[in-house]
Amino acid sequence: MKFLDAVVAGIAGTAAMTAFLYLLSFATHRVMKVVRILGTMLLNRTHPDGSLSELTGTKVAGTIAHYAAGIFFAVTYLALWNSGVGVPTASWGLLFGLAHGLVAMVIWYFFFMMHPRPPLITLRSYLTSLIFAHILFGFVATYTFYLLARPDYSFWW
Repeated sequence: MKFLDAVVAGIAGTAAMTAFLYLLSFATHRVMKVVRILGTMLLNRTHPDGSLSELTGTKVAGTIAHYAAGIFFAVTYLALWNSGVGVPTASWGLLFGLAHGLVAMVIWYFFFMMHPRPPLITLRSYLTSLIFAHILFGFVATYTFYLLARPDYSFWW
């Protein structure tokens, strides 16, 4: 496995995770649009009523930051596998996704607590949703690694 595989896996996992959160936002009518939340907070563009920014620059900044984080986590998965921690299988992907979902939840929590003007969202449901979104990320990113590496064992092992 190589770095380019991690980039592709990070993009695939982040795309799946983002789609999940946007579908969840649509289905529940809660604000879960991670790209807009991230962009709004990074650029400090929360509206006075606590709503998210709709500006294109906000969405671009959020998208770049979100996909960069996804690639970083995929590189971390690769580093763990290369150091002998697990292999690209469904169970390891789900486990890594859960672990990094818990880490992301803590990071987001402190980001909201320390931000001068965080958007007004239902934080508890957003943070809980992030865990499931990251489990999906772990599964999709790991499956992408598996497909690119073509190992001689089953992914479902």
